[in-house]
Amino acid sequence: MRELPRKLVEKLPREFRVLYRQFLLRVVDLEALSVHADVPRFLGQFAGVLILINVFRTIGFLFFEVGNPSVDPASLITVIWQREQWLVSTMMLVTGLIAVVSWDAIFPDRRDAMVLGPLPVRPGMILAAKVAACAAVLGIALVSLATGMGIVLPLVAGSARLFAGYWFSMAAACVFVYGAVLAVQGLMALMLPRKMFLRLSAALQLAAFAWFVASYFLEPTLWNPGFVRVVAARGDLNVWPSYWFFAMEQQIAGAMPAEMRGIAMRAWIGLAVVVVGAGLSLVLCYLRTMKKTVEQPDLVPGRSRWRWTPRLRGSVETAVVRFTARGITRSRHHRVIYAFYWAIVFAITVTTLKTEAAGRWRLPVTQSYMMPTLTMMCLAVVGLRSVFALPVALNANWVLQVTQLNPSQLYIAGTRRALLLLSGAPVWGVAVLLGLGFRPLGHVAEHLLVLGLMGWILAELCLIGVGKIPFACSYLPGKTNIQYVFWAFVLIFFPVAMSLANEEMRVLGDPVRYGVMVATLAAIAVGLWAVNRRQARSAVLHYEELEPEVITTLGIGSWADSS
Repeated sequence: MRELPRKLVEKLPREFRVLYRQFLLRVVDLEALSVHADVPRFLGQFAGVLILINVFRTIGFLFFEVGNPSVDPASLITVIWQREQWLVSTMMLVTGLIAVVSWDAIFPDRRDAMVLGPLPVRPGMILAAKVAACAAVLGIALVSLATGMGIVLPLVAGSARLFAGYWFSMAAACVFVYGAVLAVQGLMALMLPRKMFLRLSAALQLAAFAWFVASYFLEPTLWNPGFVRVVAARGDLNVWPSYWFFAMEQQIAGAMPAEMRGIAMRAWIGLAVVVVGAGLSLVLCYLRTMKKTVEQPDLVPGRSRWRWTPRLRGSVETAVVRFTARGITRSRHHRVIYAFYWAIVFAITVTTLKTEAAGRWRLPVTQSYMMPTLTMMCLAVVGLRSVFALPVALNANWVLQVTQLNPSQLYIAGTRRALLLLSGAPVWGVAVLLGLGFRPLGHVAEHLLVLGLMGWILAELCLIGVGKIPFACSYLPGKTNIQYVFWAFVLIFFPVAMSLANEEMRVLGDPVRYGVMVATLAAIAVGLWAVNRRQARSAVLHYEELEPEVITTLGIGSWADSS
């Protein structure tokens, strides 16, 4: 049985197999991970996170819904519908994030044109290998996230058609989202000059991050089949693609209400349009834009206009903050990673606005305002700190190293200001705008003070033991571990934000207890600041991370002695 897949693979052209392996390692941006990143390990970690989510949801469904004797058959049908719609929506979100992270992976780039162009390799072979590599990553995501519920739901419902409808609609949702991104990119590449395409592509990449995450949180909740019928009859679900493919699943399973027939038709039409549009755009890009890719530069020159940037307390701190800000805006892989955190911040902001609008504004200050803003502060500060260690270019290390004429504490102070100005200050400003919809404003001001102190504490925690300038230090490969980052946020930052919001709710309106809380947070912040300032005086900035020397012995001497 194991020999059959191997024989089928060996029948593929040798050029395709070689290109497929290389392109599979380039689906994820290597520069976003490390200089010589272990991409298979990264894909395994990515699949591990999705598998854990899948296992938790499946076990919860079996123990709390199916195994609950109080759940009647009608309620069980409602639960099954909710799980199916949630899985379709989550699968579309994951696919959208994969499409954004692997933004340019499927289109021809300069390296492909310069390396593969002189070789006797047809453009069609390159395109097929890239499509197969991207499809493999999507397949990993699909199998990792959907396998558990994809087996359990048809067994519980006792329907083989539901099994076929589930897997076909999930795969169709993946193809729809990824193909839509490819169609938009290909259309831009064909119609625009390359310089303008590169400039707009970066902005579109950030917008896509925010769009996918915000759509996931803003789409209407499926309460029960009767609710879906009423809303579908009014046409309110026509704008949400996740409900299109949920209706497609119900249509294939033979359980679709008549009111959802038009929604299911949108899924079939959208899938056909996206497949044709993405296919045509890819073929035309490989036939028409590869020459343009070689002839036109990838670096977009800045516009010659007057610019003003504020000066801070010292020239060194100003230079570090400016270097950090420009490193984020000009570097694509830094921008992608940091945009992931800010996309979640944006989604939380939109969700909070949705709650305020549903309550017709002027809501009382509750945890629905405190906890999202605290979570946003954690994400912004920790997210910016996570991209500090990624170098913009190794040349910058040497330039800053030979021009280090000031004490190290000034550079570390600049790093602190960069964290506070580029992550904490924007979130604090967003919290101020969100707070305008809550009353009384005195409670809002008290929470804003606590939020500012929390941002200061997080910035100081991120600076403990830091002896680097942001984006100016090479780092060792293989350090990226998305499982640790994901579960650190779930198990540490989220509970901390929840506990702080609960404590803050108890002290609001009590000046004494609120004063004690503020004094405690201020003392922690000042204490961390003093420790970091003291360490910064004797810190030595380092620009290169070196592997520890490991001496490996063969044990010949001990063997000879024993003989």
